[in-house]
Amino acid sequence: MTRQLTQLKLKMILASIILLTVFSAQAQRTTTIGNAPRTGSSNSTFAVIKGQQIGIKMKAGSKPVKLLKLNFGVENRSNDSLQFKVNVYEFNGALPDENLVKQTIVGSIPKGNNRINVDLSPYEIEVKGTILVSIEWLNTQHVAEPSFHIGLFNGGTWNYENDAWKHTPVAGVDFSVLVEKLKK
Repeated sequence: MTRQLTQLKLKMILASIILLTVFSAQAQRTTTIGNAPRTGSSNSTFAVIKGQQIGIKMKAGSKPVKLLKLNFGVENRSNDSLQFKVNVYEFNGALPDENLVKQTIVGSIPKGNNRINVDLSPYEIEVKGTILVSIEWLNTQHVAEPSFHIGLFNGGTWNYENDAWKHTPVAGVDFSVLVEKLKK
């Protein structure tokens, strides 16, 4: 009887170790890249003009990752929702390069102070290295400009306007992306 209890305890301990290993491996498969979420009074406004973009550079790492979810904080003072699409560019050298998004990913910013989450997982976007993740306005609205949450000295913000990219180095919008590490 004692031997059976000892074997049962050993099997339970072994099963616990296996479960713990599986769950910790799953937890380590995702990470967040980009800037930390911000709250408070540090904000930066941007005009809502069709085709203009706002984004930040992110380091995805040397191994491929799948983009799962874009997250950012913004206050929309307009009565209308602000429509945007998500772009993800390779960043080679000094400027963004090829857009890695092959399908249109549309999001919306409702009125008020919001944390926006855009599900990127269905689009199977795999990246590595340095990327620029941006939102592009789908319409022009001449109302109060949305106010994005920012952090200071975190790589800055990239704007696309007048057919050119411009980098503002001091304040970066709090864009972040949940990514899944791939086994490649």
